Amino acid sequence: MSIQRTLVGPRMSQAVVHNGTVYLAGQVALDNAGKSVTEQTNEILGRIDALLAATGSDKHKLLSATIYLSDIATFGEMNAVWDGWVDPANTPARATVEAKLAAPQFTVEISIVAAV
Repeated sequence: MSIQRTLVGPRMSQAVVHNGTVYLAGQVALDNAGKSVTEQTNEILGRIDALLAATGSDKHKLLSATIYLSDIATFGEMNAVWDGWVDPANTPARATVEAKLAAPQFTVEISIVAAV
């Protein structure tokens, strides 16, 4: 059984590949923490692109996405960015929920599962 881990930390890996599937940890906007949902979502999707590329995948191979918003009222703002990023011919299964995130400066967190 082969498992590839990327950006391994003491608590978690940012990406894990197993059996042709890549699992990304929830991504937050470290550079744009405290900024708008639009800015945070743009940064997060860029982080996701980079992690997928590092594991041999890309956004055209998305299987599922879970999006956490600290305020569900920002759903439309986040979707405006998401819709410009996601491949409309290859949209993943997706859930979006309101949740208290790890720190108050984070308003969006996105976790992805994709094929390699």
